[in-house]
Amino acid sequence: MNKSLCRFCQDLQQDNTKRSTFRTKMNIGKAYSAVNSSNGTDLAIGFTSSTVAVLLFGTNFVPVKKFDTGDGMFFQWILCASIWIVSLVVNLIQNCPRFWPLAMVGGFVWATGNVTVVPIVKTIGLALGLLIWASFNLLTGWASSRFGWFGIDPEEVSRPILNYIGAGLSLISAVIFLFIKTEVQSSSASLESTPLLRESSINASEDTTEDSWVNKLSPAKRRLIGCSLAVVAGILYGSSFVPVLYIKDHGRRNGTVYTGASQFDLDYVFAHFSGIFLTSTIYFLIYCAVRKNKPYVYPQAILPGFVSGVLWAIANCCWFLANHYLSAVVSFPIITAGPGLVAAMWGVLVFKEIKGLKNYVLLSVSFCIILAGSLSTAFSKV
Repeated sequence: MNKSLCRFCQDLQQDNTKRSTFRTKMNIGKAYSAVNSSNGTDLAIGFTSSTVAVLLFGTNFVPVKKFDTGDGMFFQWILCASIWIVSLVVNLIQNCPRFWPLAMVGGFVWATGNVTVVPIVKTIGLALGLLIWASFNLLTGWASSRFGWFGIDPEEVSRPILNYIGAGLSLISAVIFLFIKTEVQSSSASLESTPLLRESSINASEDTTEDSWVNKLSPAKRRLIGCSLAVVAGILYGSSFVPVLYIKDHGRRNGTVYTGASQFDLDYVFAHFSGIFLTSTIYFLIYCAVRKNKPYVYPQAILPGFVSGVLWAIANCCWFLANHYLSAVVSFPIITAGPGLVAAMWGVLVFKEIKGLKNYVLLSVSFCIILAGSLSTAFSKV
């Protein structure tokens, strides 16, 4: 009787153990499925945001391409004002998250690079200019995230060698871009070359048909200055996300000023874009002072500049989302390289800036290299 009772107890214990094991496996399976589903959703949102950002970044300067913007200072101020308005809408949608002043530094860095955009487009064209600054943007943003520059946490990748290969290919593509010759058509002097305040006494003694300094450069100087400015712009653009990443990284630590800071990148858009608008306003005021309160103001550039700013702002908001759902190591190669392809199509098919078999071959090789580099860098993390 005692033996039978013992066997019954043993069988019952084994049965309970099997049920417990089965339940544990079921729970693990459900958790694994939930994680996979969550990861799949994050990837879908991240890559969708990246695609939208690529299309809009490659197109946002197209509306202003056919309009004379002079030296670009008035245009950049209109552009940045439009950007800030979009950020205000986003801030209200996000229920006004906490404003971190440090995030404005990223806006300052970006706006400083943005001052060079119009001279770049006027000297070497939309396609080549964007491809060069996008390449250096990629390298700067990738390196700062990968190695943890400027006090941010370094991001680990599962395939480091593939990551380095991708960055190297991107650098090679930037060098090839320098050998692509472009033909940039100058706007007619009769179009929009007259300042808005023509009837005012402050411009009465000014030659209102005076060309901007860009139009006075020789072809060789145009190319040198345009390429140099594009490199500087790319480095500044690539550093613009560092303050936000710094706040997020230190927000996960205890005992710091930023402890508890939001980990959702879109919550920093308003502060970032406010830095952009404030910096551009300061630059414009300095420009007005240098010009002795006689700035070149082009009325026909206002609406195109506003549209350009809206497109850029939406694209950058998508980039913030991509940083959140994919991480900067993955988003930077995709979003910085992709717009070059879009812009080049505009430059080749619409604006006819790139001509000749040699240039087409170099452009095709550059596309292949930068695409391979972007994919390599992206897959090193996934």
